[in-house]
Amino acid sequence: MVSAPDIFSARILLVDDHEENLELLGQVLSWGGYTSVALTRNPREVCDLHRANRYALILLDIEMPGMDGFAVMAGLKQIEVEAGNYLPVLAITANHAHKLRALESGARDFISKPFDPPEMLRRVYNLLEVRLLHDETREQHKMLEALALQDPLTGLANRRLLLDRMSVALSQARRSNGSMAVMYLDLDGFKEVNDTLGHGAGDILLKAVAERLTGTVRAEDTVARLGGDEFVMTLRHIHSAGDAGAMAGKVIEVLSKPYEIEGRMVEVTASAGVAIYPNDDKDAETLLKTADTALYEAKRAGKNTYRIDAHSLAVHNAQAERKVEIPRPGRHDRV
Repeated sequence: MVSAPDIFSARILLVDDHEENLELLGQVLSWGGYTSVALTRNPREVCDLHRANRYALILLDIEMPGMDGFAVMAGLKQIEVEAGNYLPVLAITANHAHKLRALESGARDFISKPFDPPEMLRRVYNLLEVRLLHDETREQHKMLEALALQDPLTGLANRRLLLDRMSVALSQARRSNGSMAVMYLDLDGFKEVNDTLGHGAGDILLKAVAERLTGTVRAEDTVARLGGDEFVMTLRHIHSAGDAGAMAGKVIEVLSKPYEIEGRMVEVTASAGVAIYPNDDKDAETLLKTADTALYEAKRAGKNTYRIDAHSLAVHNAQAERKVEIPRPGRHDRV
């Protein structure tokens, strides 16, 4: 929640072309308890100052030579489009005709010259409270959006975000006649860790696994946790079953190294299943299911290993057989 200290320490910018007006406004705000107040007589530098400092409130004189307050507000609007469409302006004017236009231009409120200090302080306080509440609500909304797309324990992508990114990767692969692989994996013996060391230790292990997986991929790839000890990696630009197998082997090796958990060294292994586009299914959900089936085959084979979907291997082998190198005719030496 927004508190009084938050309001009194919020950044404020005063804009007026008359030095005496700026000094008076600054003195009133200082008497009112505001501690972060900046001043400028140059309306042309307001937008740059706001980009650099993101003021919670700008007290803006409307009638200024060279560039009036309406032109300043037009520039500020372009900045605030990127920051929630909230124009933090309290317009100051001696011209009654400008009041309605100022509000129509986006100002949150106005005060008339000559202004009444108690009234100005109350308007400033109210506007700052609204602005800070707006920012707080916006940040909470962003947080909720992030939570809807992230695994709450590890911070990795969740199933929804994974499928979205897979769909994008598949579309790009189709357009470029490229390829990609999906690796579905889980930990062998994770249940034993939970049973012997407790769920807290199991959570620490899952976080450590997430860090190791993230460290094995490129920035363009995605690592997701679907729940429990199940993880998925999307690998772009995997060109063959051989490439996919090498990556799966590397991941299993990385995850098999010991973990230090609550003063104990814990060892687990991993099993993985791989599906490859375009050798396998052409939509995200089906490709994920294909990789899951390959994981099941790896588990049946004794764990701590990987399996590539049979169709991917068949296509890979057929392609390898077609790559028969035809010897180039050599030149006969003259006798």
